[in-house]
Formats: sequence, structure tokens, C-alpha cells
Amino acid sequence: MDSTRSFPLPLDRPALVTLVDAFYDEVRYDALLGPVFADAIADGAWDHHKQRMVSFWSTAMLGAREFRGNVFGKHQAMPQLTPEHFARWLALFSARAHALFAHDDAEALLDAARGMARGLQIGLFGRAA
Repeated sequence: MDSTRSFPLPLDRPALVTLVDAFYDEVRYDALLGPVFADAIADGAWDHHKQRMVSFWSTAMLGAREFRGNVFGKHQAMPQLTPEHFARWLALFSARAHALFAHDDAEALLDAARGMARGLQIGLFGRAA
């Protein structure tokens, strides 16, 4: 994370890079989420994953229209996922978003994240937790 930046960050692409980088560093070493991500993303592929996630969040939050991908299909290919994984992911995301952004921007990010998690859980488990 760039220590020369002042906080809260504006909701722009450079700030989304900061969010994604810090958040996925936490996810990678989280006791619950780390093993799931280690099975899905090789050590050398983390930079690529983070770049894709910046594209995803830029599309979702900034209207960038740059993300192309099958989000549901990627998660469907991970049979080890449980509602607990989604709850932990959201808790870490919430903490990081609130640490970096003003309340309203953090809540906007969380609204998008909750919607995504809800849709994925309905598709994967037939219900949202």
C-alpha cells in the first residue's frame, strides 16, 4: 500500500488497486479463505488475479466496462465453497473497505459485494446465507 496517500481514498481506479492489493494479501493468508484460494490460484498467478479483480471492481463501481468473465462459473468450479467462506470474505472486505474509504464509498462497495455474494450463494447453494 502506498503510504504517501492520504485517507480516506477517493473511489477511483488507483484506490481500487490499493483495495484489491491489500484485501487479497489478507485473503491469501486467512486461515479459512487462504486454502480455498491456494487451490484456485497458483502462487505465480496472484498478480493476474488482482489485475482481473481491479477490472471487475472498476466495471462494477466506475462503469469502466472492462471486465469480461464468468464469475459464477469460476465459483461453481470450487466445490469446497460454503456459506462460511462468503461470510468471511465479506467480513474481510468490509474491514478493508472501511479502513481505506469514506463511509459512503465503503458502503457502496459493500452493497456491490453483498449483491454479488448473494447471487453466487443462491446459484451455488439454492439460498443466500
